[in-house]
Amino acid sequence: MTRDEQIDRLLDKQAITELLYAYCNASDRHDHEKLRELYHEDAIDDHGAFFKGEAMDFIDKLPDIQGPMKILHHNLTTMNIALDGNYAEGEIYVLAFHQVETDKGLMDVLIGGRYLDKYEKRNGIWKFAYKAVLADWVKVSEPSEVQLDHPFVAGSNIGCPGPEDPSYQTFRLLSFGSSRS
Repeated sequence: MTRDEQIDRLLDKQAITELLYAYCNASDRHDHEKLRELYHEDAIDDHGAFFKGEAMDFIDKLPDIQGPMKILHHNLTTMNIALDGNYAEGEIYVLAFHQVETDKGLMDVLIGGRYLDKYEKRNGIWKFAYKAVLADWVKVSEPSEVQLDHPFVAGSNIGCPGPEDPSYQTFRLLSFGSSRS
């Protein structure tokens, strides 16, 4: 492989990595407009029994699905990405924290899982063609153990879903929504 080919591979892997980070950000902020930009129009999303079908249909349902989720926090760890021209596959490890409002009060759900992704580069842009989410382990705490009112974080900026999150007012270079670069 030539040096130019190696550089192209690195650039493609970096673009896919940035796509994954954008997915986490859009999911955590409930930014459905941004999320739509990350999938190809014909992409499939497989969240198991939760949802399996066209990704755009899944995104249409997200406002109702995410409504009771007061906190979402996705963290990517091990990223195994394999490239073959304008097609790539990724096994991406994720830790996803959810604080969910239920009839019994708030509960915490921490999931250790993986994304089984397929990506395609169309018109020079990498996007999801297929995303499957699987859980390897789950820890549930009822009631919630989150204490955002604890004195240790008093006066701190606190994240939240949607455009009220401090990041939307803070950043100019890290784009959100349809202005994503």
